[in-house]
Amino acid sequence: MQFILPPPISANRYWRNFRGRMVVSAEAKAYKQQVAWIAKASGAEALTGNVSVTMKVYRPAKRMDLDNAAKILLDSLIGIAYNDDSQIVRIVAERYDDKRNPRVEVEVTPA
Repeated sequence: MQFILPPPISANRYWRNFRGRMVVSAEAKAYKQQVAWIAKASGAEALTGNVSVTMKVYRPAKRMDLDNAAKILLDSLIGIAYNDDSQIVRIVAERYDDKRNPRVEVEVTPA
């Protein structure tokens, strides 16, 4: 399955401290909801078994680390492209710059 998603939020804005506990921020929840909507609209169904994920991150500015973008994106696809991120046995990630059209091109396939 393939889809194009918006660039993930910053890893610095993913977690918030609430009453001494770290919780997923409202912004992160909104990003996950947006990813779910886009993926499901393109026909995504959670795969069973091992999966391979390929992603091309086109960032809007030179300040997003590829490893942080990958973590947030992979977490956002849990329950949508696969049931658990422990199913991922292969990750291919590339980073590019595209100020005019920032996005993430994702492909999830059985491994």
